[in-house]
This record gives sequence, structure tokens and C-alpha cells, in this order.
Amino acid sequence: MKSFVLVALVVACAPLLAVLVRRLVRGRRAVGPAPAPTPAEGPGKATPGAGVSPEPQSVLEVRAFPAEATAEDVPVEAKGEVEESLAGPAAGPSPARLRDRLARSRESLGSRIAALLRRGPVESSWEELEEILIQADVGVETTVRMVEDMREKAGRRPGEDLLGMLKQEVRDILGDADRGLCLRREDGPAIVLVTGVNGTGKTTTIGKLALNLTRRGKHVVLAAADTFRAAASDQLMLWAECSGAHVVAGLPGADPAAVAFDGLQAARARGADVLIVDTAGRLHTKSNLMEELRKIKRVLERDRGPIEETLLVMDATTGQNGLVQARQFGEAVSLSGLVLAKLDGTARGGIVLAVQSELGVPVKLVGIGEGPEDLAPFDPDAFVEALFGDLEP
Repeated sequence: MKSFVLVALVVACAPLLAVLVRRLVRGRRAVGPAPAPTPAEGPGKATPGAGVSPEPQSVLEVRAFPAEATAEDVPVEAKGEVEESLAGPAAGPSPARLRDRLARSRESLGSRIAALLRRGPVESSWEELEEILIQADVGVETTVRMVEDMREKAGRRPGEDLLGMLKQEVRDILGDADRGLCLRREDGPAIVLVTGVNGTGKTTTIGKLALNLTRRGKHVVLAAADTFRAAASDQLMLWAECSGAHVVAGLPGADPAAVAFDGLQAARARGADVLIVDTAGRLHTKSNLMEELRKIKRVLERDRGPIEETLLVMDATTGQNGLVQARQFGEAVSLSGLVLAKLDGTARGGIVLAVQSELGVPVKLVGIGEGPEDLAPFDPDAFVEALFGDLEP
């Protein structure tokens, strides 16, 4: 009798047990196993290539589309922009499109300067020119040097085209620095470490860069090492669904350096071309958070040598405050380039001159809109023409 009752109970509870098991399995797949505890520099002590598993055990990996993404692999709704992106970052936006996106800066900076120069280079005009440039976030030190150079040239060559002289000054400040991204490496994936303060558009920039690269046939892996902000991994996964990149992500609160290291291992195992590491947006004044950023870079470089690109994403609308941030980040991780996001949203385009002149770090990419194709390589000549090209003194 007891056996019969026991069997009846098992049969009655079987559906409930099956549901519980399925939910448990789905839950494990959704969040992945917890990261294994590691010492402070644990990941960096691994032997390169040793014990590499295509599926890292400490993280969740999501694959949205084929690794070798091409124009045919991009979702139908995105194909309208494929042809332009496949031309490569060197192509950049068309002059007309860039001019349109910089309309606010041109109206505030270019038009005011053109109106000023129509009145001639009298002493009061030079002072007013300084005021306009400083208000446009060119920076005091850079502004003083520019105006002094122009005054000297105007004294030597009366009647000189002052607007043309100003354009040349701007072009000289921007210089001929190499603004291309170093993404070629023979012994494994090139690494792009992306840093920045919360709200600058860092994760969005990463998504746009991944989309651009995969549309050009690159195999990209994204490491979601921003384990502090809960929505960061989800945001990166949405971009992966558009780009065909892989995402390697840890649980909230996981060690960012461990996630970055697992991302490198996964990128190696899959033969990826580029690993892009998203880091937590942090205030430059928080020493413990900056030390965490240093640790991520140490762990990656200890395993495979110098990182190809360490980029800082700056919000162009923050003006001179962005310079303070950039200096602190540069001291922490030695920046190779800057990304100016939201350049289309600022009326003070002079920040481009300030960061180049005062930091000595080249602006490599600019965000000129909210669309997935609106991350463009920075072209100094196109920038100058977009600001001043069709203005008449």
C-alpha cells in the first residue's frame, strides 16, 4: 500500500518537477555560472594559449550572428547603410553630410568669426577674436597662441586673407598625426580598450565601431567588463545583435579584469580579428576606480604584450571639463587616441583644437549623430572646411 501511495505521489508531482528543472536550466543559461575567485593579478598569470576553451567557464557568451559577418549577414533593416560602411573608416562622411552635422558649431564659431573679420584686424577685433575662440572651447593657452601668430602674420603681410589665415592656423594645430586605428596583429586579436566617464557615449561608441568592423568582414569579440552598471552588458548585447559580434560578459559585480581576460581567451579561441573591451564609466577623481582600470590593462598586457589602442571617449558638449578628465585618464592608462562623441550636438567645436593642442593625443574618431553609421574617422581638412569652408569674410 505504501509503495502504491509513493508511486502515485511521484506521478502526480512529475509535471511540477519538470517545470522546476526547466526553469533552473533556463536560469543558469541566462546568467551563467558565477566567476571563479581570482587573486588580484590572477588572470594575468595564465600562460598565453594554454587551456583555452571556446566557451569560458566564468562568463556568459552570446553570439548574435555569424562571426565572419558580411553585408549579406547584416539584418535587412540595416542594409541601407552597408555600402557606405564597407568603404572603411578612412572614407569618412561626405563633406556635405559633415557640414550638415556641424551646423551648430559653424553658426556659433565660423559665422561669428567671419563677421568679425569683415571689419578688419583692428586691435579691438583681435581681442574680440580671442573672446570668440575661448567661448568656443578652444582654450585660453591655445587661443592666445593662435591670435598672436595671426597678428604677427597680418603685420608682415597687410591685406592677407584673414579667414584663410585662421583656417591655416587651425589646420596647423590639428597637425598630421596618425589618426588610423591599429587593428592588425599577427599573433592574435588586436585589442581596443575603451574608457570614459559615465554618460559620454562610451558603450554606444563601442557598438558603432563593432558594427563598422563586422560590415568590413572583421570578426569582433566584445568584452563587457563594465560589471558595475547593470544595463551595460544588455546594451552591448543589443549592439551585438546588429553587428554580428560575440559578447563575453560576467555577472554584475564580477572582477572586470577577469572578464576582460576571458574575453581575450574567447577571442583567441575563435580566431577573432579584434577584441573591444568596454570598461566601467568612472569618475576620474575616484582613485580606486582608476586603479581598477589600470589593473585591466596590466592583466591584458601581461598575457600578450602592449595593447594596440587605448581610447578615451569624451562628450564634446562638456567642453573644458573634458580636458581635466582626459589628463587623469592619460596618466592612468596612457591613451593612444580620443573619440569625441556628440560633436554634432555642441555649438563649441573648438574643443577639437583644445584636446589636440593641450593634450597631444590625436582625435581619431568623432560621433556626429545617433545613427549606427554616425561614428566617423576624424579628418582635419574636412573639419576645417565644415566650419569655415563657405564663409565669406
